[in-house]
Amino acid sequence: MRGLRRWWDSSAGGLPGTFWYLWSGILINRAGAFAMLFLSLYLTAARGASPALAGLVVGAYGVGGAAGTLLGGVLADRWGRRSTLLAAHLVAAGLMVALAFSRHLLVIAVLAALVGVAHSMPSPAFVAAIVDVVPEERRARAFNLQFWAFNLGMAVASLLAGVLAEASYLALFLVDAGSTLVTAVVIALKVPETLDRRIRVPAAPGGRRPGLHTALTDRVFLTFVGLTFLLAVLTMQTSTIMPLAMRADGLRPSAYGLVVALGGALIVAGQLFVPRLIAPYRKAAVLSISTGLMALGFGTLSAADHLPVYLGAAVVWTVGQMLAAPPNAQINADLAPPELRARYQSVFYLTFPAASFVAPALGGLSIQHLGERHWLVVGGLGLVAAVGHLLAGPVRERRVAALRAATAEREKALAGER
Repeated sequence: MRGLRRWWDSSAGGLPGTFWYLWSGILINRAGAFAMLFLSLYLTAARGASPALAGLVVGAYGVGGAAGTLLGGVLADRWGRRSTLLAAHLVAAGLMVALAFSRHLLVIAVLAALVGVAHSMPSPAFVAAIVDVVPEERRARAFNLQFWAFNLGMAVASLLAGVLAEASYLALFLVDAGSTLVTAVVIALKVPETLDRRIRVPAAPGGRRPGLHTALTDRVFLTFVGLTFLLAVLTMQTSTIMPLAMRADGLRPSAYGLVVALGGALIVAGQLFVPRLIAPYRKAAVLSISTGLMALGFGTLSAADHLPVYLGAAVVWTVGQMLAAPPNAQINADLAPPELRARYQSVFYLTFPAASFVAPALGGLSIQHLGERHWLVVGGLGLVAAVGHLLAGPVRERRVAALRAATAEREKALAGER
């Protein structure tokens, strides 16, 4: 019993109540965000759209998502985290209801783009709020729990979506809207504003005030974002190129579903054990090892012809993903100046829509011309990222130390003013 208590304390203990309400919001939001998973099927089966047109509408959702990520970051630093989260969820719920009853394909396309904006806006605000309320020494476990909640919610969403889609597409959209509204209610009732409005954004030497452009020109931060982009490209292989490879090997869709389900099950079952496992090690070393494991897992697919090999490789790259999640999120938070925290988050989150475009676009050409050697290229990218984290680690650590010192001085000055 004491061992279980120690494990719980090291995995989830010592976190403030506001974090748990934010965590609950993330879980509810992800578990209910399933309508867009079936958007292309809905368009072709219920609205008579061609596959090409359905692809364009889904693409509009993705473009909206990229815009929403940046917008959410700017608003969370200006309006506040709570205001941004409330606005995004309320707008998303309304748009989803409108989408449920829309019949014209042009209207659906416009609504899909707007839903993409509203769905992506909360991500920077959620993470910025978590950083605001969780002490630095406990952020690794907080981000680990965030990653766990996200994956658990996605697993639940995938199961619910299939059931609801078979029953009624209208129910699919309305239940999605309802879960989004529940998240808004939780935030409205239980999450206070976490943005410290006493923090003033100092003007740069040239007179230009820091903003989104600061994150977009921060070389240390952008190097980290670039390495995360490579990790995201590896991760996207499972939903873009791997199904093609498995079909070429004569494996049925159910085999692909089993591989994906195995990865999700491992994360849900094992993610809470990660913080204690990686705590003694430097973040750069953990990221290097985790990315190396992902490289090994995907590189193994160059010799995969049967389901057991795919399953074994999935275990390896999923363990890499699990180890990478907490330090990746924590470094991202550590590199951001407090007054630009959400803006930095928004730039960081752009790596995922970018990877979702690059992975299938270039991956399709690669596997067509290189065949199974495609996976050696993917593994090579992973090794480049692993080495990159080792090389960039010391520079990141010096930057974080400087930011901490500046933040401590600012807090002293604010305390003196009181």
